[in-house]
Amino acid sequence: MKKIVERKRNKTYYRVLHVPIWLWVFFVLPGWPLTFAFYTTGPDRRHALWFAVVFAVCAWRGFAGKLPGVEPAPYVTHYGADQPNLWYRVVCYTAAWIAIVVPFALNVIGLVVASITDEWMIREMYQWLYYPLALLVMLATAMNLTPRARRSTLNEGAERAWFYVGLWTVVPAQVAMWAMWRIGANNGLTAVMQGRVRLIALFFVSGTMFALGAKGILPRSARYYFPEAPAPSPEPAGESA
Repeated sequence: MKKIVERKRNKTYYRVLHVPIWLWVFFVLPGWPLTFAFYTTGPDRRHALWFAVVFAVCAWRGFAGKLPGVEPAPYVTHYGADQPNLWYRVVCYTAAWIAIVVPFALNVIGLVVASITDEWMIREMYQWLYYPLALLVMLATAMNLTPRARRSTLNEGAERAWFYVGLWTVVPAQVAMWAMWRIGANNGLTAVMQGRVRLIALFFVSGTMFALGAKGILPRSARYYFPEAPAPSPEPAGESA
């Protein structure tokens, strides 16, 4: 098996830097109407209250060492170790995939529809499709298909890479789409033309980043596949690790 970490404990700054990731994941998780309103009109009192709840829960679970990356010590120390995935890793990575995939998919669908019909339906997309798509991700986890949320850490060497490929694909594309919206609005483009420009930017950036990630060029996108039947897994540092 390939050893991936030498440290016995995670440093405090390493643990603290992972907390904002999970704050964001669970903050944008509700979908309709909270997340939609945040993306379209900005934060309001509802978002402040929800953020306070998310912050309290993440701080509680972080101090307990029950968030990925916030553990006192690494849990997965070897690629190819067939050890049970911890429940909080399953929950957090399922939520993370929902936060990554679902808003991106809705934006793609909404932009495609707008470019064809000249009708902007992103509100209806969030209202009617957000939860069915989120349930599909949860179903994939139940069927042991969601990367990093499976019942075993055996394929972590490849699953971690695909998780980062997803991040590299979606986040820059969303930023590019927002930039095109701002540029279009400042240059007098109609809503329909703005949608088409944003769609082009989204496909170009996401396609480029996905191709680079699939080739293992982007940071943390190189995949490691365990070539043989796994040996007995090394003793983990403990469930909180």
